Amino acid sequence: MKNKKTLVLGASENPTRYSNMAIKKLREYGHDVVAIGRRTGKVLDVEIIKHTPYFSNIDTITVYMNERNQAEYEAYMLSLNPKRIIFNPGAENEQFFEKTVISAIQPIEACTLVMLSTGQY
Repeated sequence: MKNKKTLVLGASENPTRYSNMAIKKLREYGHDVVAIGRRTGKVLDVEIIKHTPYFSNIDTITVYMNERNQAEYEAYMLSLNPKRIIFNPGAENEQFFEKTVISAIQPIEACTLVMLSTGQY
């Protein structure tokens, strides 16, 4: 399996949150993970940061924020030029979805956890 460097946007230390489960599953599958959340913290070996630094070679951004909370991150996500952005359930955003297409970024409405477990990641 190819390592797909992934940014988890909306990351949380709370083990009941899907973003937390996704970080763990991504690491289990051998993917490099960086994480941005509303609060700093750590999940396994992944630091959750609050700021938006430039990350190189991001293959995938997986979003765990609702449409309203995504607004401040839209330009940032586009600036990283990922191959795709996964909008997990509850993170659907039709207007931003269209901007990703215009920017030649593949938008996917799906669940990262399901994609990983079914080999579609």
